Amino acid sequence: MPSSGSHALLACLLLGAACGSAGEPAASSPAAPAAPPAAAPALPGPAADAAPRAERRPVTDTYHGVAVVDPYRWLEADTPEVAAWSDAENRHARAVLDHLPGLAALRVEVRAIVAAPGTRYFDLTPVAGKWFALRKQPSREQPELVVMDDLGRADAARLVLDPTAAGGAHRTIDWFAPSPDGKRVAVSLSEGGSENGSLHILGLDGAELEKPIPDVQRGTGGGSAAWSPDGKSIYYTRYPAAGEKPEEERSFWMQLWFHRLGADPKTDRYELGKDFPRIAEIMLATDRRGRVLATVQKGDSGTFRHYLRARGGEWRQLDDWDDHVIYAGFGPTADLWLVSQAGAPRGKILRLPAGAKTAADAVVVVPEGPGAIVTDFYAQEGLIVSAGRVFAVFQTGGPSEIRAFTLDGKPAASPALPPVSAVGEARPTKDGIVFRARGYVEPPRALRFHARTGAMDEVPGLVPPEPVDLSAFEVHRHTARSKDGTQVPYSVIWKRGAAQDGSTPCVATGYGGFSSAQEPYFVSWSAPLLRRGVCWVETNLRGGNEFGDEWHQAGMLTRKQNVFDDFAAVLDDLVARKYTRPDRLGIVGGSNGGLLMGATLVQHPDKMRAVVSLAGIYDMLRVELSPNGLYNVPELGTVKDQAQFTAMHAYSPFHHVKGGTKYPAVLMTSGANDPRVSPMQSRKMIAALQEAQRGSAPILLVTSATSGHGMGTAMSERIDDVAHIHAFLLWQLGVPGDRAAAP
Repeated sequence: MPSSGSHALLACLLLGAACGSAGEPAASSPAAPAAPPAAAPALPGPAADAAPRAERRPVTDTYHGVAVVDPYRWLEADTPEVAAWSDAENRHARAVLDHLPGLAALRVEVRAIVAAPGTRYFDLTPVAGKWFALRKQPSREQPELVVMDDLGRADAARLVLDPTAAGGAHRTIDWFAPSPDGKRVAVSLSEGGSENGSLHILGLDGAELEKPIPDVQRGTGGGSAAWSPDGKSIYYTRYPAAGEKPEEERSFWMQLWFHRLGADPKTDRYELGKDFPRIAEIMLATDRRGRVLATVQKGDSGTFRHYLRARGGEWRQLDDWDDHVIYAGFGPTADLWLVSQAGAPRGKILRLPAGAKTAADAVVVVPEGPGAIVTDFYAQEGLIVSAGRVFAVFQTGGPSEIRAFTLDGKPAASPALPPVSAVGEARPTKDGIVFRARGYVEPPRALRFHARTGAMDEVPGLVPPEPVDLSAFEVHRHTARSKDGTQVPYSVIWKRGAAQDGSTPCVATGYGGFSSAQEPYFVSWSAPLLRRGVCWVETNLRGGNEFGDEWHQAGMLTRKQNVFDDFAAVLDDLVARKYTRPDRLGIVGGSNGGLLMGATLVQHPDKMRAVVSLAGIYDMLRVELSPNGLYNVPELGTVKDQAQFTAMHAYSPFHHVKGGTKYPAVLMTSGANDPRVSPMQSRKMIAALQEAQRGSAPILLVTSATSGHGMGTAMSERIDDVAHIHAFLLWQLGVPGDRAAAP
């Protein structure tokens, strides 16, 4: 399961549900950047002591006749010896990070961003005239589930569940599904960032109505639930229970089951999945006709099958993996609506008439055109058929927009958005859609579009006013020429009117994978950097969906090196355009973006001054041995395939750490409970870097015992993490962290 949704992946890893949330008190322009340091900054406080060293214990593996030595295999195990080494790394890192200049002031600023006055609502779900949502309040460690009768009266929302009330700060809601009558809600709850969820059936007062059903959700394949029309039964995903499979297999073999309320879960009925691939992922939907639609993805491949169950009937397979149908959904009639990439890598819209046997009977409504149609398997987002219109979100190279069509495919009046903005969380209303619009420096808004009149108004209360004022900044859009000549877009968030003389410190981020487009989002979390004269850079690398499936395919499997070449090209272009220079440049990324950080670090250690990598992948030859790594094989590859092994070994960051190299400063973070990227990845990479480092820049690893991949991390821990990252970057880029932010 990929790290996150399709936008602001780094901010979501850091801020979770607070992604894009309100910021700190308004400020004007940032202070001018300081002159760069003549030499690497000295380690603060007691951190001048040497970093821990991991003993080399070489193990040799042979792949397709190639012998590969792994000196730190022992760090893969969860043993007391490894725990002691990890604790020593934490102590060393904290000795540096906790003494960085300006940390206290930065912590105050970050808290003001994450815990700013104002309440956010997200995962809006309309049911039976009500709107269910997750609500993030600044005083709460985790989002809570609420229900409201009027979308325009969010202030009157009623609490359904505060997950921390009985479970503590690290208990979180994975997802929820309201019953069709709006009287009950199914909720997956998990602990400590593990994403191992149990299904709870609740009344609107939060009372448990059923015995919880375990093993419905994992961080590997996710999970889902969908109700019958009468609200008396529910379909749900289920992983093997203890004893059904060996423990190491319990994050695989997802199936679909049926539960009737009031019955013992032990008597629940199997529905579908025994013949699915080991790494199948299932998402569910039902309609008022009693039909159930199961969307099945083969790992994180972006290839799908769709199964339909008519009320009281048998399951019917609509398509197969190679049919390239990437979305199927219900509309107001019995027809199904599809998005297909067959012969159309940017996507086309199809309608499958009621009674049709397979997706081959679908008719084209909207052919492929400019822009790539955006769908999201995990958020179950795709087309919206409402008020006699078909609404679709289109990617245009990073920014996105909504386009509307009549039911027979003719263009219709569509919402007008500012340039370099993005659409998020579109939902149907009786006469159109409601959605969020956001830009890098424009505060996000909740907007309601009325299809028949073309009018658009703002919905009050769903998105709080942004105390962060970024009006002093502007967005510059450029393209960089990659190694093979491909033009790669990127955005620079820049102080309006600032001179481009190469002296400005900048921080660049990227992702490049899993068909996940990096869209504009309000960069509130980086405001402390911007105010101190740092520019922020967002990249649209191959591997994402910015230009459709061809753009994705060009950055996956044996073509993954293109992603790293794209990012290096952007770094060079920033210098060529005199935004910055290498000794004033930092890079930061998470998860698959952490792989990007690791590859850039070992391939181009001279292109940047500092690297921050969150929950990254570094040993490409061992990643598939972890549960979620196996789900990633369709995207990243497997060592069992010789061509894929050759490509993976050629860029695998861990295998290209070179002794005697002056590496830039490195800060890596990991969660002990991470179900998506094993913490052993960071342990091994840090051990190799600390052994190889011949420069004076620090190589640091922080491992959290109470978090995972970022989802479900308590707000107080997020605040501490972000403050340390800001302080680390400012320290290395020569910006005094203790300088007051511009008033």
